[in-house]
Order: sequence, then structure tokens, then C-alpha cells
Amino acid sequence: DWSSDVCSSDLSPLTLNPALTGNFNGNVRVAGNYRNQWPSVNRAFTTSTLSVDFPIMTNKLPENDRMAIGIMGFTDQQADGVLKNNFGSLSIAYNKGLDEDGYNRLSLGFQAVYCAKNLNVTNLKFEDQLRSDGFTGVTTEIFRSNQLSIGYFDLNAGVNYSGTTQNNTNFYVGASAYHLTKPKESFLGGQFNLSQRYTIHGGVYFPLNTQVTLHASGIYQSQGNANEGIVGAALGYTLGAEYGDDPTTVYAGGWYRFADALIPYIGLEYGKFRLGATY
Repeated sequence: DWSSDVCSSDLSPLTLNPALTGNFNGNVRVAGNYRNQWPSVNRAFTTSTLSVDFPIMTNKLPENDRMAIGIMGFTDQQADGVLKNNFGSLSIAYNKGLDEDGYNRLSLGFQAVYCAKNLNVTNLKFEDQLRSDGFTGVTTEIFRSNQLSIGYFDLNAGVNYSGTTQNNTNFYVGASAYHLTKPKESFLGGQFNLSQRYTIHGGVYFPLNTQVTLHASGIYQSQGNANEGIVGAALGYTLGAEYGDDPTTVYAGGWYRFADALIPYIGLEYGKFRLGATY
């Protein structure tokens, strides 16, 4: 029973956990995200992702098993384009059915990533350029051409367990590890290596009645000396659930990032299409 993933696991699955590759009900899944953080600070951070994943070898595997691959593009620009980060990834996962009906599944996934970073020094301003009429002076900072771009390969991995109970409650729990190779990341050729990032996440889809469902999820991430935890929930109300196979569902709720922020959420789902917005 390849029931639809619950909560946030299919909003950006290939950035959350490689084991979520192919973990959905259907033949192909396309997901896109756009984020503009601190828009009043001259485009401080803008991020976009686009991914597609789909099962393979469907006629050569046991009925309740699935193998899938996923392709993702990820771009991030900082400080109005001064620093550009572009990522391309290829992931593969095997989803194993643990019972004869496929209600419980265990997934293992891996993700290979290539990262390209570019520094646009024409938009940089330095202290020695400051004059009475602004940054009009000439800087003494010198950047050689081989210090303006870097590229490296990386590897991520993850595991995920999902299940369905007799009352149609769906749940999942997973863990992932990123930057397993601890790639070197420095424009000046230094010894700065990315710390590994570890993520634990989980969620539940609980039907309250024929029209209302509760979606709850949480995530904890840790990298180096930084960590964060987020928990929350949204209610989904299905309009005309008794009519047709593609009802419309509206969502509203919120998540809380501990000691930091409240994140409101609204969403709309029609058939296999889902659209959401957060702040």
C-alpha cells in the first residue's frame, strides 16, 4: 500500500532524506520550492529547488518492494548574488515491504551530489573603498581567477520507516546524514571542511473523521555547533469527500522552531497536486 507521504515529507523530499526517493503513491513525483529570506535586506538569501523521482524495475521486484531514483537541482544565492551555490544530485533508494500487504516499509537511500560555488567580487565592497561620498575608492584586495569558483563531490545517506494502521493512520520516522565525505570548502585553498549534518524527522497523518485529518511532524537537525528543532501540525479539510476520486483539501496550521520563530502554513491539494505557503 504505497499511500501518500504525510506532513512535510513530500514537500521537499530529496533535501530531507535520500531514503524518501520514490516513497509516494504514483509513477512520478515533481517537487519545487522557492524561498526568499529577509527580502528587505537586498535579497540576502534566495533559494530554489526542483526535483523529480520515480520508480524503476517495477516488473522485476517483489510486489511490495520498490526501487527508485531521483534527480534534483538546488540553487542558492546570497548577498544579492555575491555568492552563488549550485547543486545537482542523483539519489537512489530501495523501499522494502515488511509485511504481505505492504503496510509497513523500510527504506534505505543514498545521494551523490556535485556542488559548484562562484564568487562575484564585482558586487563586493571593502573598507578601504569607503570615501565621504560612499564606496567609490579602489580596493587593494586582489582575487585571482582560480579563487572565484570551487567545485566538489559529496555523499548523503538516509533511512526511513513508514507504516499504516488499521484505522488508516499513516506515520513515518527517518534519519539522514549529509556531507559524509566532509568536503573541503574554501576559495583560498584552506583546510575548512564541511561538518556532517545529522537529521531526525517524523510525522503522522491521523483522520479525525471523513473530512478532517490532522497532519503533524517534527524535525531535529545538528551540524557542528549549530542545531535546531521544529514541531507543528496542520488540519486538512476535504471539500466534497464523497464526490469523485480527486477531492479538494485545504490546509491550515503552523510549526514552531524552538526559541526562535512561529511558522504559519496554508495549503491546497487537488488530486495529485499540492501547493503550500509558509512565512
